[in-house]
Amino acid sequence: MAVKQALVVYKGKPALAEEKGGRLELTLEGGARLRVRPKDVLFLHPGPASLGLKVPEGEEEAAWELLEGQTVSLRELAELVYGAYTPEAALGAYLLAQKGERFVLEGEGVRARTREELRALEEAERKRAERERAFQEALKRLKEGSPAPEDRPLLAEVEALARGERKESPVLRALNLPETPEAAHAFLLRLGLWQRENPHPRRLGLPLQPPDLPAPPLPEEDRVDLTHLPAFAIDDEGSQDPDDAVFAEKVEGGFRLFVHVADVAALVPPKSPLDEEALRRGANLYLPEGTVPMLPPAVTEALGLGLREVSPALTFELWVSEEGELLEERVYPSWVRVTRLTYREALGVEALRPLEALAEAFRAKRLAAGALEIALPEVKVRVEGEEVRITPLPPYPSRVWVREAMLLAGYAAAHLAVREGLPFPFATQEAPARRVEGEGLAAMWEQRKALKRAQLKAVPAPHKGLGLPLYAQVTSPLRRYLDLVAHQQLRAWLKGERPLSQAEVLERVGAAEAVADLVREAERKSKLHWTLLHLEAKGYEGPGVLVERRGGQGVFLLPELGLSAQVALPKALPLNAEARLRFLEADLPALEARFALV
Repeated sequence: MAVKQALVVYKGKPALAEEKGGRLELTLEGGARLRVRPKDVLFLHPGPASLGLKVPEGEEEAAWELLEGQTVSLRELAELVYGAYTPEAALGAYLLAQKGERFVLEGEGVRARTREELRALEEAERKRAERERAFQEALKRLKEGSPAPEDRPLLAEVEALARGERKESPVLRALNLPETPEAAHAFLLRLGLWQRENPHPRRLGLPLQPPDLPAPPLPEEDRVDLTHLPAFAIDDEGSQDPDDAVFAEKVEGGFRLFVHVADVAALVPPKSPLDEEALRRGANLYLPEGTVPMLPPAVTEALGLGLREVSPALTFELWVSEEGELLEERVYPSWVRVTRLTYREALGVEALRPLEALAEAFRAKRLAAGALEIALPEVKVRVEGEEVRITPLPPYPSRVWVREAMLLAGYAAAHLAVREGLPFPFATQEAPARRVEGEGLAAMWEQRKALKRAQLKAVPAPHKGLGLPLYAQVTSPLRRYLDLVAHQQLRAWLKGERPLSQAEVLERVGAAEAVADLVREAERKSKLHWTLLHLEAKGYEGPGVLVERRGGQGVFLLPELGLSAQVALPKALPLNAEARLRFLEADLPALEARFALV
């Protein structure tokens, strides 16, 4: 076939082709030239041809009636429709087939559709036009802020974007709005369809239902009976998952401390379905609207300390000098009888006086070793029916007692793991970028900004923030997955079984930390979401403490809300100065609040 100035189709558009050395040199519309293989084009006419061809009038319907259901070449179609085989007619035949109405391209041939196919196409087009008409009518209603019941499917798509369950929204695109979760959230708020919905955990892909797995029975095994000794599970009011309890007594040369921890590894061995589910979740998810546990509620019911008359525990029995030096540790399974207390109630319990003295000694030792204490105001945000309650957490001394006991248990566990060569998830932290001199909330605010992020690793390293040469988190296995891994390793060591290898621990550390980051982000954003809703409903005017100056702006901590706010400063104020701030407005999708000085 002669191809000099032949008419071809390349990537859906006409081009001129000339054969050169077994390849085709194409001239495209606009004058660009390139070389391609013959199989890369669709041949239309041998030429000579030109670009910019004008397709003549033809007899498309008559040709279709003649050919219905048959397949012919493009040349045959051109001759039937246009009465000649010219470049213009060949291009016209191609365009008819490309349009896909009466004729359709099949390979290098063209098939004439049947009447049934045409009727189906017409019906599909009618339905498409009807959908488009309904879509435009729905858009008009949505622009006017008056959605109708039939708009629900379109709004469900916007809701899915707001929850992070899809990436795009034809509705928002048609309304010239950004296709982002925040824009979708704002749109649903304007329509009044969303008012209190918290989308943040879903956006982060976190499960919002407890695990639906059975809890096995507690295995029969020897446990040390400690039910004759006092034990106190001390926590915030309303806590539902007590997984640690403490008791200390004065002994010659110092103290004997008992830290009892829920024996979760007794029911959740490595690689079991419960273990894999806990790894997938990483930690309990604490939301103002409720807690989503990483383990089935039945596990907490069976193992939570003080939920039954007698509880199984893993006990850390520690001997500590009067100066706060860890002298000896024992770890073993036990039975304990636990009394549950709030931090406020614990202040009045005489049996906790030795714990107070021990905690102060260990705290002083840590501070002397460079530990940092950053005590910024904290609040608890809870949703109770239609009410959002924000409750400041008082800095009860009993919080320090419990914290120091937990740190001692983690310090002892890390020492044991290193001494015994037991692969372990160690908690580490590098020294802060700088030491901040000063007092008050402003100094703590600045010091927190200088902290390096704490990390969990499979190799031991100091935790500079705590002032400890070694540390591991071991006292919350009901709440945190890597605490559970630590218990699984201790349990294997106690029973003389094979523990997880260092590589297996490292793998779990990486996976659990990735999920735990998402859990922390969901908790932070959810807390802020409900705080902003509370502010919108109730307003606020109250104290703020200046902790940072940024040009003409000041950053204030609002202790009663657990928030920080950047506010314009009309005059110079010293750091730690207290002022009254008033809430102005909130941007719920952006999780931002505006305040002003009163």
